Parts: sequence; C-alpha cells; structure tokens
Amino acid sequence: MTPKEIALKVAWSFLGRPYIWGGDDPVKGFDCSGFVIECLKSAGILPRGGDWTANGLYNLFVRVKDPHEGCLVFWRKTTKGKIIHVELCLNDKFSIGASGGGSGTTTETDAIKQNAYIKVRPFRTRKGVAGFVNPFI
Repeated sequence: MTPKEIALKVAWSFLGRPYIWGGDDPVKGFDCSGFVIECLKSAGILPRGGDWTANGLYNLFVRVKDPHEGCLVFWRKTTKGKIIHVELCLNDKFSIGASGGGSGTTTETDAIKQNAYIKVRPFRTRKGVAGFVNPFI
C-alpha cells in the first residue's frame, strides 16, 4: 500500500468517532487537525514534532490548485484570515473530517448533543474553502 492509501484507510476506520476539542485519541475522539495528523502519521508522512495545527499543516505542504484523493482541504473564516479547519479529500468533491464541534465540545456527550463527529461531506458547497495541499508529493 502507498502512504496515501494507508492514510485514507485509516481515515475511513474512524468514521463516526466523536469530535473532541483538542482531541488526538483514536478511542476518545479527535478535533479536525488531530484527525488529519493521525491519518498522516499512520502513513509515515509527519515527523513527531512540529506545528500540527490546521494553519501549520497548510503551511507545511505543497499547495495545489485542484483537489484530488489524498489532498488536504482547508477553511478560514475570512478571505485573509488564519486557517481554522482541515479535512482529508476523498476525491474532488467530498472530504472526511472531524467537524461540528468547537471549544465547548470536550466530552462524547457534548459531541452527541452537537452532532459533532468524523463525517463525510461535500466540500465544494461549503463556504470559506481556503485551498488545498498535497502531503504526498
């Protein structure tokens, strides 16, 4: 298996797990960057240390114009604002990621109340997409 195939297989294995603010635990839950980091580390793409926030990941990898399987897709609140969210592209229309929560989502009960979990959604229809990077080149 290629690193991209491994990352995508890992991503699918976490579908339905809760969103937990600051989460980086496959059992307890993930936030957006914690989820992507777990997928990339499982594929051998990320070293142990670094700025692995959504904004840090955006600045780490090669930017690409067109999304495709394995790319990371990023969002920001304003046109020139800081990156606030990251997910893994499944193809050129859909991504998988930990979403629906926020800083108040600290338990599984919170996640259930807020419908916050790892889910698949179309990213092309969501506002604020900042761009794409390819961590596999």
